[in-house]
Amino acid sequence: MFWEWSFLTILSIVSIYLFVKMFYFKSITNKEQRSNELMKLTLKEAEILIRKYQIQLQRALGNVDILSDELTKLRNELKILKTRNTKHRQETDRLNSKIKALESRIDALL
Repeated sequence: MFWEWSFLTILSIVSIYLFVKMFYFKSITNKEQRSNELMKLTLKEAEILIRKYQIQLQRALGNVDILSDELTKLRNELKILKTRNTKHRQETDRLNSKIKALESRIDALL
C-alpha cells in the first residue's frame, strides 16, 4: 500500500511539474511568435519606406540631370551673348570713332 501511494504521489508531482513546464514553454513560444510577427511587420514597413525613398531619390536624380542639361544650355547661351556683346561693343566703338572723325571734319569745314 505504501508503494502504491508513493508511486501515485511521485507520478502526481511529476505530472504537475511537466504540466507547469508545458505551459511555461508554451507561453515562451507565444511570446517568440508575437515578437517574430512584430519583426516581420517592422521589416515590411522598413521595406516600404526604403522603396518610397528610393523612388524619391530616382526622381531627384532625374531632376538633377534635367537641371544640369538646362544649366549647360544656359552657359552656352551666355557664351553666345557675351560674344555678341563684344561684337556690338566693337561696332559701337568703331561707329563712335567714325562719328568723332566726321565731327572733326565738320568742325574743320566750319
